[in-house]
This record gives sequence, C-alpha cells and structure tokens, in this order.
Amino acid sequence: MPLVSIILPYYRKINYVKKTINSILDQSFKDFEIILIYDDEDLHDLSVIENDFKNNPKIKIIKNSKNLGAGVSRNIGIKHAIGEIIAFVDSDDFWLPDKLERQTKFMQENSLDFTFCNYDKVISGKKTIKVKSSKSILNYNDLLVSNEVGLSTVQLNKKIIMDDLFPPLKTKEDFVAWLKITKKNINAYNFPQTLVVWNKTKNSLSSNLFQKLYDGLLVFMKYEKFNFIKSLYYLLLLSINSIKRKI
Repeated sequence: MPLVSIILPYYRKINYVKKTINSILDQSFKDFEIILIYDDEDLHDLSVIENDFKNNPKIKIIKNSKNLGAGVSRNIGIKHAIGEIIAFVDSDDFWLPDKLERQTKFMQENSLDFTFCNYDKVISGKKTIKVKSSKSILNYNDLLVSNEVGLSTVQLNKKIIMDDLFPPLKTKEDFVAWLKITKKNINAYNFPQTLVVWNKTKNSLSSNLFQKLYDGLLVFMKYEKFNFIKSLYYLLLLSINSIKRKI
C-alpha cells in the first residue's frame, strides 16, 4: 500500500498535465499513487493521457460523468485514496524532484498532520513571484486574514480529513478546506523550502478577479457564517494581504 496518495483533478489543460504527471513520476520518493480525476465530458484529452501513461501502475484514473469542478473532484479522489498521507496538485503545476521526500520526512519526523511548503508563482510563463509563508505555523485566525497555503504544496494526514472537505466553489474552495481543518485546532506547518511551481495563466479561474471576490464573500458568509459587514471586513483584509505578497 502506498504511503502517499496524490490527488490530481483534470479539466482541459493538456498542454500542462503531462509535465505535471512527469514531475510526480520523477520524484526521488517513490512510495505513492496518483489519482487523476478526469472532470470533462469531452473524452479527447482522456485518450491522450491514457496513451501517454498506459500501463503505469502508479496512476489510477477516475472519470466523472460530467464536469463537477476541482473541489468536488478532489473529494472523489480522497475517497479512492489508500495512502496515509494525502497530497494535492493541480494539473498545471509542477513539483521539484525532492518535494515528496523532503516534505514527507518533515511530516513524519515532527508528527504533523497538515503541512505546506513555499512555491514559485509563474504568471503567463513570464513573471515569477516567490511566495513564502510569513509564519512557520498558521492557525485558523491567521488564515482568516491571509491565505498563505498554496494548494499544490499541501500534504495532509488522511485521518484528519472530514467528508466533503472541498466545497463546490469555482475558486477559494481550497481556502474553505484549510479553514475547516484549522478550526479543529489543527495548525498548518510550513516547510520553509520552495518545492512547487504554480502556473497562473490568463484563462485560469484563479485569474478571474470578480469570481475570486464573489467566492471570497461566499467563504465568509456561507461557510464561516459571518454577517455581511464582517464578511466584507475579512475579504478586505484577505485582499490587502494577497496584494502585499505580490509586491
């Protein structure tokens, strides 16, 4: 049984996903499985992926009957995972070769349930922003005002994951997940090394400012049960701190 299960939702990023998968297969740490959730009714890309990685026993492909979104797809992947540790990666992000080895060792040696690392954010293949956590340990109150946890950097102990960890939002679904976990007094621990490259393209949902603001408001009003004024206050703090990290 593999120690780490890697959850990889896929939707129409064929130009990136092969590099993503290869960055995982090239890891120095080999005790893992990849669970790719194919979240697209169009099967063209599926045939390409299957042809490129056929007969690889580390890769398990699950096909959704319709497009459900990345968050719901991750929940499906988690249910199929058999590893003790759950790692996440998006289909246009890449891992450095020792990512799994170093972060898993960090988790095991310190008996941690929730870890994340630093990452490079590459914008449209040109500008690179180095994203580092301002603290070595983040709690619920820290995350409310500054989400410094990049999804493709996260590794969780499976035992702490609750049902339907990720909500059906178009963006910010990972933010809700981290708030759910830290609200249970489980802190997020930063491994202070850059081990991930996050690609941000013009067409990605994460680049849609209006969608991010709308979903951000939903996070605080629907999932944190804050009133409208309090939600606006925290959304403003979250936005300001996000801008600061880009300067």
